[in-house]
Amino acid sequence: MIIVTPTIQLDENELQFQFKLASGPGGQNVNKVATAAELRFDAAHSPALPDEVRARLFTLAGSRMNKDGELLITARRFRSQERNRQDAIDRLAALIQKATEIPKPRLKRKPSRAAKERRVAEKRRIGEKKQTRRSTGDED
Repeated sequence: MIIVTPTIQLDENELQFQFKLASGPGGQNVNKVATAAELRFDAAHSPALPDEVRARLFTLAGSRMNKDGELLITARRFRSQERNRQDAIDRLAALIQKATEIPKPRLKRKPSRAAKERRVAEKRRIGEKKQTRRSTGDED
């Protein structure tokens, strides 16, 4: 079990790993050993995720989520397969933790009178600056 939050725990059977060749550090080893970890997590059908968390996860994941609701995380930061595997799990947990946070609703506000006056004063100042650049038309 992977504990994401006190209420959300993922079963390791829900995670599918595939290991691929990775570019980057590793010397001659990089051409021989598949160290990059590709983690697939079926977020759309996971029983561990509440519906509201699932919806926010879809938004947060962006292009990492495919149309079937599968989340794809690729980890190739480290030279070893096991460290990349753990890095992918940690990144998945962090993404789900972020999805559990309920966003604060945006409050509609109007600009204050002072802010409006500053804006108008700035517009007037710029207009006067441009006015001084104009030719008067008297010069022949």
